[in-house]
Amino acid sequence: MKNQLRQIPPIHELQRTVEFNRFISSQNLSFEIAADLVKESVAHIRTHIQQEIWDGPLPESDLFIHAVITLATYLKKEKLSLSLLRVINASGTILHTNLGRARLGQETIEHMCKVTSSYNNLEYEVQNGKRGSRHAHAEKFIRELTGAEAAMVVNNNAAAVFLILTSLAKNKEVIVSRGELVEIGGSFRISSIMEESGAKLVEVGTTNKTHLQDYQRCIDEETAMIMKVHQSNFVMKGFTSSVDTEVLAELTNEYDQVIFYEDLGSGSLFDFSNQGIGNEPVVRKVIEQGADLVSFSGDKLLGGPQAGIIAGRKEIVDSLKKHQLARVLRVDKMTLAALEMTLLHYLKKEEHKIPAIYDITRSKDDILQQSLSLMAQLKQKNSSFQLEIVEGKSRVGGGTMPEVELDTYLISIFHNRLTNHELHEQLRLSEPSIITRIQQERLLIDLRTVSIGEHEEILEVLDTIHEELVR
Repeated sequence: MKNQLRQIPPIHELQRTVEFNRFISSQNLSFEIAADLVKESVAHIRTHIQQEIWDGPLPESDLFIHAVITLATYLKKEKLSLSLLRVINASGTILHTNLGRARLGQETIEHMCKVTSSYNNLEYEVQNGKRGSRHAHAEKFIRELTGAEAAMVVNNNAAAVFLILTSLAKNKEVIVSRGELVEIGGSFRISSIMEESGAKLVEVGTTNKTHLQDYQRCIDEETAMIMKVHQSNFVMKGFTSSVDTEVLAELTNEYDQVIFYEDLGSGSLFDFSNQGIGNEPVVRKVIEQGADLVSFSGDKLLGGPQAGIIAGRKEIVDSLKKHQLARVLRVDKMTLAALEMTLLHYLKKEEHKIPAIYDITRSKDDILQQSLSLMAQLKQKNSSFQLEIVEGKSRVGGGTMPEVELDTYLISIFHNRLTNHELHEQLRLSEPSIITRIQQERLLIDLRTVSIGEHEEILEVLDTIHEELVR
C-alpha cells in the first residue's frame, strides 16, 4: 500500500499532461478550478488506497491519469451543477408545493427579465426625480382588484401574518376560533406564529362549533384583534358552525380598538365558483363584507410569485409599512415585477394568460385532445410503450381547495421490460425530470399540468429510456 501511495504522481506533473488540458477544454474550466478538482480526485483515490478499497488502475499504470480525470469530471458535475432545476409536472397537481407551486406566464417572465436585466425604478420616482418606495409597486393594482384602501407586499403569507400580529397585537389579546387554529405546510402553526409575535392567543368555541357569543364574551380592554383564519387546506363537515366574516366585522365595529383581520391563506382574485369549481372566498368580497385587514399568498390561487399580500384600511396598512419588520420581510424587484404583471392580467381580464387559472379551469375535453395528440406522436415515434386513455381526477394542490377534484383524462403508460415503479423512477431521474403518478397499479401522465411545448421533451425521454433497454 505504501508503495502505491508513493507512486501517485505529484499534482504539478498531472497538470502538464495532455489529459489535464483536454479536461480543461472539454469541461470549459479555468486552470485553477480544474487543478482543484484534480487535487480532490487524487485525495479521494489516496484515501481509498489507504482503506484498501480502491479497485481502479494502480498509480504506476498508464490508465491512472484517466481514472483521475474521470473522477474529477464526476466531481465537477456534482459540485458545479445547478441544484434548482426545471421539471415537467405530469402529476396533474397544479399548485404542487414541492414543484414550486404556480407557474408564471410568458408575459410575466418577459417583464421580469426586462426589469431585472437593467436598472429600474424600484425605489425611485421618475416623474419628480426623488427617492421612492418599493411599496408603491403593485399596490395600485391590488387596491383596484380588491377594493382595499391600501396594500403592501412581503415575502410570503406567513410573513404577512407575523408582521400583522407583531405590529398590531404584541402583548395584547387576539381572539381566534379553536376550529381555525390551523397548521400549514412544514409544521407551521397559527398558534406558534402568534406566540413568536408576542400576541396573546385567546381561543374561543370548540373544534367543530364556534358562535358569535363566544367572541362577545371574550372581548375586553386587552383585546386588539379578532382573527379569522380560512381553513384552506382541510374541510370540516357534519355537526359544525362558524361565524361569518360579515357578522364578525359588525361585531368589531362596536369596539374602537378592535381590528378584524382575516387570513385568507390561498387568496383568490378569481371567482372559481362561477366555473363550478369549489367555494373559495374571493378577496374583494371579504373586503366588501367589512374586514379591516386581509392577507393571502401570491403563488397559490392568485397564480403569481411567492409573496404575502396585505390589503385593507389605509391607516392600518400605513402603520405596517412603517414597522421595522417591513424591511426585514420586504420583497425584491423580481418578485414585484412578476406580481405586477400577473395582477395586470387580472385587470385586463386576461386570466387565461395566468397558467394556474388556465390549468384549473381547463375543460376535460381539451385535455383529452392534448392526450390523443401526445399518444399519436409517441406511437409514431416508438411503438414499444403500451398506452391507454383513462378517466381520472386532477388536484388543485398547494393546500388549497382540498375537497375539489377536477375531471380529467389520463394517459396510462406501460413498458413490458419495466415495472410501473421502475418507469416512474426513470422518468423522475431523466433530464428534464418528469414527475408522474402511480394510482391503482397504473403509471399515469396527466397533461393538465403539461404544456404543448413540453411534448417533444417527454417523447425524447421515453425514446432514450427504450433505447437503453434494448441496447
